[in-house]
Amino acid sequence: MRSHGGPFCFSQARGAKHRRLTRVELPIPRGPPQLLPYPWQCPLKSTLTGHLCLEHSAVLISETPAALSDAPAAHYDTVTPAWRFLLGRNLHYGLFRSSDQPLDDATDNLTARLADAAAIESQSNVLDVGCGTGQPALYLALRFGCAVTGISTSPVGVRIARENARRAGLGERVRIELRDAQCTRLPSARFDRAWVLESSHLMPDKLAMLRECARVLRPGGILALCDVIMHRRLAMKDVMRRARDFDLLRRVFGRARMETLETYESWCRECGFLTIEIENLSDCARPTFARWRENAARFERRILPLIGRERLDQFIRSCSVLERLWDEGILGYGLIAARKW
Repeated sequence: MRSHGGPFCFSQARGAKHRRLTRVELPIPRGPPQLLPYPWQCPLKSTLTGHLCLEHSAVLISETPAALSDAPAAHYDTVTPAWRFLLGRNLHYGLFRSSDQPLDDATDNLTARLADAAAIESQSNVLDVGCGTGQPALYLALRFGCAVTGISTSPVGVRIARENARRAGLGERVRIELRDAQCTRLPSARFDRAWVLESSHLMPDKLAMLRECARVLRPGGILALCDVIMHRRLAMKDVMRRARDFDLLRRVFGRARMETLETYESWCRECGFLTIEIENLSDCARPTFARWRENAARFERRILPLIGRERLDQFIRSCSVLERLWDEGILGYGLIAARKW
């Protein structure tokens, strides 16, 4: 996260000056890390400033740029080996056709649904933003015969994705690179499709990511994004009431920030996209949590050496927290597709 010349890191530099801000200064007691997250971003003990900055009821704890620059990558480097058992083959949510559908089938459904929204063709050149271990990239290359460039800030994820591509015999068609989606340094107008499957919630500057997608897409290119979303903003009292839940989610999934589909649509317009479709997939994604718990029990002996008992128990509890946030209409899952002018 970039610095703004002061102790309050409320957003990224680009576009921040145009947003209405409400500044509230509150003392934060020193000692153990405080549970004051915006779903579900929490402070680090070493970087607390003693203040909060509220932006449209979004609570962000000030942190140093160094503390945030590699946080998602460092977290995923640690958990990826275990999450291959917990989250299934594709490492993302599922789109369930029935409540008893197997997780891997449901995650394949979600990949296929996003591919449909992206209108991918054999001649498409696809940028996979936040490619994880490369499974969606392999799916696209195998199903459509298209070229895919996957990018990630996680060295472990990049290594696994490259190995997966090599084993699938797709090393020439699927390229995996270590890059930051918020500043890719890729050539402009290089791609036909920008594919963002469940990675945007981890990016501190989502607007910068969307601008990068617009820059690297050719005119008429399509952005297809799906991710965990917020359905409604929380008042401070509601954030504080759920502080322990949000802290648990931060411990399990890393620092993240969700946005509403309306916010994504507004940002897309700002970046020069015309919306093609928007869909709320929350109900179809909810059975994911039950499948994750089942995997935790099924693969416990293989998971424990990787992350230990405490972190496994935290993961199991986090599934119940997410179900409650889903059922209370706070979090959900959504999809948006948009075309570059």
